[in-house]
Amino acid sequence: MRNWRGIAFAMAALLLSLTPARADDGAIIDRWYSALLVADRSELTELLADDARLKLDDIGVIQTKQDFIASIDEWQGAVAGAAIRHRIEKTANGETTVLACYDFPGNDTLMRETFIVAGGRIVASTQTAVAQDCSDY
Repeated sequence: MRNWRGIAFAMAALLLSLTPARADDGAIIDRWYSALLVADRSELTELLADDARLKLDDIGVIQTKQDFIASIDEWQGAVAGAAIRHRIEKTANGETTVLACYDFPGNDTLMRETFIVAGGRIVASTQTAVAQDCSDY
């Protein structure tokens, strides 16, 4: 019985040590969407790892950090007057899956996005359309 208590204690300690990392990932993702909404080039640059890859499944594009940052001026015009709502669906195996509603003035779209965060920065992101509106958000 003594060994089981020791194992249970060790497992509990391990799980508690992992909780801050998940919370930190959630905070980084929250910062991501806040910066994305206002096209904050400096914040987005800080949030992305230098070797980050952003995959846009629906259009078959993979962007580097540099590619993404270079597209911010165009994004700034598209996001003017928009809202972005997001919620974390799950976190497993170092990957966080988010459901995000991009509510633009003329239309909205529901996206499923995955993030891999390491060292306090986003190293990978994949974005896939779920629906042409946000009614299922």
